[in-house]
Amino acid sequence: MTARQSTASPKRTLYGHFAEVARALGNAHRLELLELLAQGERTVENLVSSTGLPMANVSQHLQALRRNGLATTRRKGKYVIYGLADDAVVTLLGALQVIAVRNHVAASRLADECFRQRDRLEPVSRDELLRRKRADAVILLDVRPASEFAAGHIDGALNIPLQELARRLADLPRSREIVAYCRGPYCVMAFEAVARLRARGFKARRLQDGFPEWKIAGLPVATTLTAKKCIPPPDRLTSPNRRRLPPKP
Repeated sequence: MTARQSTASPKRTLYGHFAEVARALGNAHRLELLELLAQGERTVENLVSSTGLPMANVSQHLQALRRNGLATTRRKGKYVIYGLADDAVVTLLGALQVIAVRNHVAASRLADECFRQRDRLEPVSRDELLRRKRADAVILLDVRPASEFAAGHIDGALNIPLQELARRLADLPRSREIVAYCRGPYCVMAFEAVARLRARGFKARRLQDGFPEWKIAGLPVATTLTAKKCIPPPDRLTSPNRRRLPPKP
């Protein structure tokens, strides 16, 4: 303990610790990693594949998140598997997004230009989706990669990853509205899926937020049997942001 810390009030010292956690969030790549961890546990290799960031960078960011109580680790064989420390991290990220989009000029402008203007239809709220699911009046479409769907998804959802959507349109009925969701309110996959569906004549909207927000609200979720296996190796993950790996010799 430094001389300054020894003379500081407990409240001020505690606020200093709060500031350390806030600094850990002050990096766009760390926020992206937390969004991915909110979908389910990941190995470092999975996160490298999903983000396209160098291994060393991902490892350093994950260590900072773990050191500040935002992420946890466990071992499974030779893999170190990362996850969120708890559901409060999702709440924290959501609050950060709301404040930034509401009050930060540049963030508000970008959200409007790249998201709100792209989809002027009112998104579907969680309450509305629950009502319509009970009435069997909607098709719920999860457009995340299959590995994320396996780890956890909204109960009753159909998984068609975005890159497979064009060739699987026949799997979707045209008699009911489709509600698409992905990783969160600013995940571009749901916006893109809705745009593609509407262009092909489907009635489609997106869920107001994503799977993590649905889960922490205590609403029905499910997993698949593949989720009980170890996290799939990186070359089986699919993501719009991943780098294409060269074929093995």
